[in-house]
Amino acid sequence: MDSNHNDGQLQRPATPHHHHHHHHRKHTLRKIIIWALVAIVVVVLGYASWFFFTAKHALDSSYKSAGETQAAKTVIDAKKPLSILLMGADTGAFGRDYQGRTDTMIIATINPKKKQTTLTSLARDTMAELVGTDKFNYQRLNAAYEVGGSKMALRSISTLVNVPLEYYVTINMGGLSKIVEAVGGVDVDVPFTFTYEKKTFTKGKMHLNGEQALAYSRMRYDDPQGDYGRQARQRQVITSAIKAAVSTRTLTNFQDVLKQVSKNMTTNLTFNDMVSIFKDYRGYAKTIKDDHLHGVNAMWGQAMIQIPSTTELQRLSDNLRSEMGLPKETLDNQETRQNRLNVQNGFSFTSTDSKQQFHVYSPQSDTAETTK
Repeated sequence: MDSNHNDGQLQRPATPHHHHHHHHRKHTLRKIIIWALVAIVVVVLGYASWFFFTAKHALDSSYKSAGETQAAKTVIDAKKPLSILLMGADTGAFGRDYQGRTDTMIIATINPKKKQTTLTSLARDTMAELVGTDKFNYQRLNAAYEVGGSKMALRSISTLVNVPLEYYVTINMGGLSKIVEAVGGVDVDVPFTFTYEKKTFTKGKMHLNGEQALAYSRMRYDDPQGDYGRQARQRQVITSAIKAAVSTRTLTNFQDVLKQVSKNMTTNLTFNDMVSIFKDYRGYAKTIKDDHLHGVNAMWGQAMIQIPSTTELQRLSDNLRSEMGLPKETLDNQETRQNRLNVQNGFSFTSTDSKQQFHVYSPQSDTAETTK
């Protein structure tokens, strides 16, 4: 009995001692978890701040106004459709360093209701009025950027297709290869096998690095569709780059992406605008539709040009206005007037003769001006 009693006495202190040790361990573990969470929060907040300020600094350096515009953030917050003019300027590649012409002009329309983005290409040789010059200037559309910068390009294209355009992004085509490299390359579907600038592209699916993407989007003369074929390939590269840029894989090397973008891009979208677009509209980049303005080949003096018919201009305007949530309007601009006067004087939009002459008529007169 005594021995049992002693056993009980010997065992009693062990229980509270074990409980105290267990309680101390739980308390220590809780402290470790709390401090670990605090450390994680500090690191995440620090990384987020660094991410934010690095991005802001990089993208602020790309900002270049094109006159009065409302903040794109206002449009995005209201979940309204947004149109941005994307331009590829032929500067910076192969030693060019002047403010060049825009060989690439694409209207990107993001529609939140339809949950899609539409990329509409305009041919570089499309004849149009350059809006914003002192005197009447009717020539190839790609000269607008060279003559009057992004402001003139926005106004000229907006007038041509009767769609409000306030925002632009100009990419230096020489920097396209660096941007493509930064997003990890682009996936394209090569329409036919060809070699250009010592690079061979084989029909079918291909993953392209930066230099390949630049060559792929520049080739024109060997394409059976000419400039339209090139436009389609440019849209492929841009579409693939956009999809790569909004994917999570890019966040790991976002600093390089930002560096290349800020060095090779100008835009009148602010950093806050871009954050809003990325945050609220990035999902709509998954569904991308293609369209382009189709014209007939003709001559303007000795120069080869593209003339879109009034029917084609109207079709494109209707589509763009629909994507923007705007009612259709009958086009009545300098382009439709020039078309009408040329048809009255024998020009045919159904002719296959690419050597027929297109004349430019002055705004005050229905008599053709001296051709180029």
